[in-house]
Amino acid sequence: MTSMRGSQMMGESEEGQKMRFQIELEFVQCLANPNYLNFLAQRGVFKEQTMINYLKYLLYWKEPEYAKYLKYPQCLFMLELLQSEHFRKELMNSQCTKFIDDQQLLHWQHYQRSRVRLLQEQAERVLAQGSQQATASMQQLQQQQSQLPLSQIQKQ
Repeated sequence: MTSMRGSQMMGESEEGQKMRFQIELEFVQCLANPNYLNFLAQRGVFKEQTMINYLKYLLYWKEPEYAKYLKYPQCLFMLELLQSEHFRKELMNSQCTKFIDDQQLLHWQHYQRSRVRLLQEQAERVLAQGSQQATASMQQLQQQQSQLPLSQIQKQ
């Protein structure tokens, strides 16, 4: 059951639905922050059955109709990992949290470099195709003009 569907069944007002959506969106995105997860784990929040149930409920954010609103898609990966009791326990360890934080940073750096490289390659291909098309067009014009009688070329 998803947030909006669930709140409609409970008779929640439209304003209440929007508020629930915003709160759940913000919380799910906070899950992308390993330091926040460590904070929650050290306070025993992940040991509470109500929180475990809530994390299971929040899996609806993986559906495309909701995922499109997320700015930090890695939060979905963390949400999936939080379904594991072992992972929730490991989050109490600051070294584990530091490792996750470092890995995210390395991923972002690699992604950014790769993205820039891909965009540059794409731009170069577009320019190369553009110049090839321009050359082909010029050759076509030259062929057409060479096939026309001299009297028609002078008229153009």
